[in-house]
Amino acid sequence: MKSNRKKKAMLTILALALCAGTLCIPALAAGGDVAGAVQEAWKSAATQIKTVVDTVVFPALDMILAIAFFGKLGMAYFDYRKHGQFEWTGPVILFACLIFTLTAPLYVWKIIGL
Repeated sequence: MKSNRKKKAMLTILALALCAGTLCIPALAAGGDVAGAVQEAWKSAATQIKTVVDTVVFPALDMILAIAFFGKLGMAYFDYRKHGQFEWTGPVILFACLIFTLTAPLYVWKIIGL
């Protein structure tokens, strides 16, 4: 039983090594600059990434944080009515995060370098 497992494991490792060697040969044979290829790919994709993040990601985060803020504010008010003490910590943190994400598109790309 154990010898069959060892044989299967060795065959799997050998097959993976052969696949990796076969796939690496074209990259080495091309003699190209891998770093240059990555930089070119990043330059062409950077504007698309920026557009998607500005039009999809930040608005989604803003919506989620706004819903959480108003929900937490309502819950804090109901706790105030019940216990007589208003807890500001949760709403303030959510409001600060909401302001941060609302203004992030103005400066985040300067920090990243786009």
